[in-house]
Amino acid sequence: MDVEAKVVTPVLETKKIMDLAFVNSTMNELTMEICNRIEQNTRTFIVTANPEIVMYANEHRNYKEVLEDADYIIPDGIGIVIGSQILNNPLSERLAGFDLMGQLLDASNTKGYKLYFLGASPEVMPEAVKKIKSKYQSNIHICGYHHGYFDQEKEQYIIEEIRMHQPDLIFIGLGFPRQEEWIHRYIDSFDKGIFMGVGGSFDVWAGNVKRAPLIWQKLNIEWLYRLMKQPSRWRRMLVLPQFLVKVIKIRLHN
Repeated sequence: MDVEAKVVTPVLETKKIMDLAFVNSTMNELTMEICNRIEQNTRTFIVTANPEIVMYANEHRNYKEVLEDADYIIPDGIGIVIGSQILNNPLSERLAGFDLMGQLLDASNTKGYKLYFLGASPEVMPEAVKKIKSKYQSNIHICGYHHGYFDQEKEQYIIEEIRMHQPDLIFIGLGFPRQEEWIHRYIDSFDKGIFMGVGGSFDVWAGNVKRAPLIWQKLNIEWLYRLMKQPSRWRRMLVLPQFLVKVIKIRLHN
């Protein structure tokens, strides 16, 4: 049975950072808004954006247009929050994508939302599903999942599977820009669902990548922990100072 998708105007306040409208709310407010949109069968596109994504969008017009079509862009990175302060347009807090995913899994466990997972490697995805089911004592309703290595034929199978199961939440961990481009390309093919790019979150759930201890997260230096654990990320980390320099130039120009 088809479900009629509704168009609902986003109600959360946003603030512009380098031409992108970031959600300015608490994590609880954001979670409540997403749950409301699930209850209303509202198709929703959520982007979790850090400075690396913002800089990439700044250099790739087509990708920036994809982000501009999202219903919500959340500040997933302390660099975005610092940038907002430099621009004298401060955001309330960092809204980490992994934390939001956790909040929505909690809500799904209590409210009975259906979930679909797409992304990660063929080895990682089943392990992530196993760990998530273990945490929630198998009460959580994962109606389907598929790894992120698929060809065009398998992609059509994935699309049909999502259509058939009509999940409420679809978490997509294909990495940027692929995950946002995938959602943008196919979201109108579905009757309902919250579509959210979650990057490498499935690797964390599977235990392949360890998240920073809570104290590091609270001090907003999770990026430093990642760099220490994965020194090969240093080139990616260079984007943060480049982002801040650009933000400072914008502030001085204005």
